[in-house]
Amino acid sequence: MSPQPVPYAGIATRALALALDVAIVQVVVFATGAVLALVGSIVLELDPTTGAKVAAACGWILAVDGYFVLFWAFAGQTPAMRLMEIRVMAPDGSPPGIGRSIVRLIGLVLAIIPLFAGFLPVLVDNRRRGVHDMLAGTVVVHAGFQPAPLEATAPAVIVAEAGHQAPA
Repeated sequence: MSPQPVPYAGIATRALALALDVAIVQVVVFATGAVLALVGSIVLELDPTTGAKVAAACGWILAVDGYFVLFWAFAGQTPAMRLMEIRVMAPDGSPPGIGRSIVRLIGLVLAIIPLFAGFLPVLVDNRRRGVHDMLAGTVVVHAGFQPAPLEATAPAVIVAEAGHQAPA
């Protein structure tokens, strides 16, 4: 008898999807920058100042952040996640929305900074969540599965401790 498949996506699938997404967004950003530089060199003489370099860096940050936040918030998966047949979801099973996606992105950066140590919980957590998933209250599942809802979030616990009835 073979073991039942686990609905939560593992570290290898998630890492490959993240690497593919970074490659996709980098190609788009570099291609856009190349076209803008070409047009700029034809129209006027370019001498990249510090301000132009800062603007380019800010544009890169906005493109990368926008890519992840918008795809997670509205589709529940990025193009690479779709290719890997995984999706991110909020506790109610829907895509995480803008707020959770922003928190998840900040958590992703924090998970990467200490040599990707923020991804180690995926290896031991029963729902294979990384630090960014724990902070945002999300899970990453294989696209065909619908896991049980996540436990109550902290605000519901605080309300229950204050003597009010927690929402069901």
